[in-house]
Amino acid sequence: MTDKVRADARTALFEVLDETRAGMLGVTNSDQHMQPMTHHADRDTAELWFITSAVTDLVKAVGQGASAHYCLTKGDGTFYACLSGRLETSDDRDKLDEVWSVVAAAWFDQGKADADVTLLRLALSDAAIWTATDSAMTFGLEIARANFNTEKKPDLGDHRVIRFDQV
Repeated sequence: MTDKVRADARTALFEVLDETRAGMLGVTNSDQHMQPMTHHADRDTAELWFITSAVTDLVKAVGQGASAHYCLTKGDGTFYACLSGRLETSDDRDKLDEVWSVVAAAWFDQGKADADVTLLRLALSDAAIWTATDSAMTFGLEIARANFNTEKKPDLGDHRVIRFDQV
């Protein structure tokens, strides 16, 4: 993952979003814990979409709109990201049709017509990405080198920040 992120961090992020089912979503400065949510990524608009219930604490915390963070980890531990932006409810029925699934339907007795179905849109402003090696050998060699040469720090991954308004 490190090479992909170094070459094009934005593309690497959206590839991981496409491969990853869920992350943790939370409203900034609320007293609530982040909660697991399934995302639907739109790389062209730099938006994440979520389906939830109108009666959740998350929707109440969003109110008319709020700053939020969405964090995810690639299952193999080689990629970590924290995305932030403006989270708000949306009445976009076309987008709801696009992201609706049998998984979402399992939560709502009347399907998309259920009065509690709420679509959330996270308009991304930035993302911080970290990568890590999945090779035990690379890890061991880098740690050994750093211990033998105090001027050398281990090269075990990378860190990048993406600003979506600058893309």
